[in-house]
Amino acid sequence: MTPGVRPLVAGNWKMNGLLASLSEIDAMRRAADAGETGQAELAVFPPFTLLAPTASKIKGGKLSLGAQDCSPTAGGAFTGDISATMLKDAGAAYVIVGHSERRTIHHETDELVRAKAEAALKAGLVAIVCVGETKAERDRGEQAAVVIRQLRKSLPAGGTSDTVVIAYEPVWAIGTGLTPTPQDVAVVHNGIRALVVEVGGPNAAKTRLLYGGSVKPSNCQDLLTLDNVDGALVGGASLKAAEFLAIAAAYA
Repeated sequence: MTPGVRPLVAGNWKMNGLLASLSEIDAMRRAADAGETGQAELAVFPPFTLLAPTASKIKGGKLSLGAQDCSPTAGGAFTGDISATMLKDAGAAYVIVGHSERRTIHHETDELVRAKAEAALKAGLVAIVCVGETKAERDRGEQAAVVIRQLRKSLPAGGTSDTVVIAYEPVWAIGTGLTPTPQDVAVVHNGIRALVVEVGGPNAAKTRLLYGGSVKPSNCQDLLTLDNVDGALVGGASLKAAEFLAIAAAYA
């Protein structure tokens, strides 16, 4: 953890969740309101279809809401896209940009990720910018170079520790059950911290750095208490409130 920084535990539901799933969000809100997540901020990122009903359920509480993606444009003839302004209007406070599944499946470039992040900031959202290497890149020893390149090209102009969060997600660990060792995670997060301070100055020392990639109750304690790890971007384990809250309990 970074001194003076409030951890963030964010649950990315991906393409999962129907109206019946709102009962899990009810449980998350109750836990957040009761202080069961300790010092950590808890945020949930359901699919677009559940943003408005989730916003209604958590209004006035301590559970935060985010979206999983946004368009780089503010509006217009872009069938199927959703703007950052629309997300803000629906009640979101955060948006994820550059998730590895977007980069890989939808071929999103660093430049597009940066444009999305800048659109998010302009709309008043906090952007969670994702970076991470593939297994092949890691095996070639390119892990550091890949993460540094993605950061330099993806971070939005004018971002601050209040408006940008960085999530390191080794692609080979997402949904596989595999995780890097705590030592490996520490090396990457320390490098990210050094880079954001170089780029953003002393104020960037408090930018929250999240770890993502098969985070679960059984491994969260070792990962989330490392220096320069300020929370987690959780995938499948966030779909059930009990598992998600067990991860957040690392900060209780």
